[in-house]
Amino acid sequence: MGEGTFKERKKTMDDNSIVDLYLRRSEDAIAETDKKYGKRLFQASKLITGDERDADECKNDTYLKAWNSIPPHEPRDYLFAFLLRIIRHLSLNAVQKREAQKRNAVIVELSEELENCIPCPDDEPCKADDETLGRVINEFLSSLSKENRMIFMRRYFYSDSIEEISKAFGKSEGAVKNVLYRCRLKLSSRLKKEGIEL
Repeated sequence: MGEGTFKERKKTMDDNSIVDLYLRRSEDAIAETDKKYGKRLFQASKLITGDERDADECKNDTYLKAWNSIPPHEPRDYLFAFLLRIIRHLSLNAVQKREAQKRNAVIVELSEELENCIPCPDDEPCKADDETLGRVINEFLSSLSKENRMIFMRRYFYSDSIEEISKAFGKSEGAVKNVLYRCRLKLSSRLKKEGIEL
């Protein structure tokens, strides 16, 4: 069974080839995207929505949005980050619609924290193209220490709670919040330096 899973993984296409499928308007693009990233996107959405049906719907909507966004975008070197940004917004919208004014406080906090740093894919006035944004975020993550990078990723890419991160790294919740605050400041500063409109 493990061997079969390994073979399946080996058969997945690289991001560049998948983007080429989108550009050629091949329906295989969505199938290959789902094969490579479907489970991770579903999990990311489920962490936000807390609901399998919503997560599955958001995943399918993500593929549709990617189909409509490529072209003009060509996220060859950052396809997963591109998809993750889309599904995060769709998932937050799903939570907002479902719970109206009773939105989960953790989700609202996460959204507000990062909205100040990273422009969303639906933000029309945003002048940063995805290629530049992807490069800057990758450079920013590379500049962090391994521990800080893991803390940042667990909070903002996997929606872990401060308490969960605190236990995982053996730090106080205050120390984790300080790390995240400094990381957000650093990211915001890098984006401004690149002339990316927030």
